[in-house]
Amino acid sequence: MLTNFTKQDIATAIAVFFHAIGLAGLLYFDKSFFINATPFNLLLSFILLLWTQPEKNSSFWLFLVACYAVGFMVELVGVNTSLLFGHYAYGEVLGWKVKNVPLLIGVNWFIIIYCSGISIHMLLTRLVNRMQGDAAKPAASVKALSVIVDGATMAVFFDWLMEPVAVKLGYWAWEGPIPFFNYGCWFGISLLLLALFHVTKFNKQNKFAVNLLLIQLMFFLILRTFME
Repeated sequence: MLTNFTKQDIATAIAVFFHAIGLAGLLYFDKSFFINATPFNLLLSFILLLWTQPEKNSSFWLFLVACYAVGFMVELVGVNTSLLFGHYAYGEVLGWKVKNVPLLIGVNWFIIIYCSGISIHMLLTRLVNRMQGDAAKPAASVKALSVIVDGATMAVFFDWLMEPVAVKLGYWAWEGPIPFFNYGCWFGISLLLLALFHVTKFNKQNKFAVNLLLIQLMFFLILRTFME
């Protein structure tokens, strides 16, 4: 009966299942096992996004590679010079590192930027389609600005929600409180990557990306609220 379900439905069910298992494990069982499974969960989310992305053309792959490369490079600068984000260091949870930066961190950047961009793009498209008459519809420049700025704001909100949890789980550690400078850097870099998201021509209708963003927001919100 799986033929009755779309790729997005199946991917959403898989994501909900593994995030629910991880949530229960981190709240009620041995944290170490579930913390060490973080790379698996990150890679699974990445693979599901690739699977559900329709019409993967060269522009999509360009955006993916650019997100990974930029995300990894800014983390290299941040960790090794503190010129970006602040004074912080990665732990061992996220796996193999090059110059003190986990190779998986570029994947994390792609997931956050892609899901934020897709979510704002799909929301804006739905709102515009419901408007009556061409006069009521926003100009293309306004829509572009919304995708870039609102998408960057969403990415920063996600990072803000995740930060205290990530520190508790040993993903990374700060020298002192989490600095506001971190969020400023996140916003600036997200603006650049979402500008690239806007100009690259690929299919941006992926319901699973919206669902995954909501699942992960809920995941980190619950952990931030209840995890000791």
